[in-house]
Amino acid sequence: MITINIIIIAITCLISYLAFSNEALMDKLIFYPPSITRDHQWYRFITSGFIHADMMHLGFNMLTLYFFGRNLEYIYASYFGVSPLWYLVLYFSSLIVSQIPSYLKNKNNYYYRSLGASGAVSAIVFSMILLMPWSTLYVFIIPVPAIIYAVFYLGYSVYMSKKGGDSINHDAHIWGALYGILFSIALHPDVLTIFFQEMSHPHFDLTP
Repeated sequence: MITINIIIIAITCLISYLAFSNEALMDKLIFYPPSITRDHQWYRFITSGFIHADMMHLGFNMLTLYFFGRNLEYIYASYFGVSPLWYLVLYFSSLIVSQIPSYLKNKNNYYYRSLGASGAVSAIVFSMILLMPWSTLYVFIIPVPAIIYAVFYLGYSVYMSKKGGDSINHDAHIWGALYGILFSIALHPDVLTIFFQEMSHPHFDLTP
């Protein structure tokens, strides 16, 4: 079955693959704050989410999006009773929102560039964790409760954002995650009830 999530993944893979060998295309689509400030190229908030640094970067993001996104899209339609288009709204709006802090910090920084769908993927992942906090995630084949992963992930992202020194946009991870949580709550306030009910009954399945 072709879903919105599958279409997003297919388009992202295609554009990323084309950009790997096309430097001009990469430069045109990448998140480059000075071009937004100077030339008003606002489209970069969106297009930067469709290119990646390499195959590993692309593969990690798209595999994560596949497993979490298909479940969230199904929940939106089947349990929330809302149009699947709201999943599309979440994805594209999180691409924008997750980059705003980075833009404000670097709008005149000619050395700053960012790319990848990580901000939107974080929004999808944390929306699912809000609904299923005790689901099992596998981090380097080690089973971890989703809620524990969420705490360490955000803590690590905050630490690395302050430390700096690498080429990863940790701010996008943080703001994407927070935005995904707030978006799902706004879309269906009962999400909070579900979350607190789940948290009051801890359970952890080690079965692969």
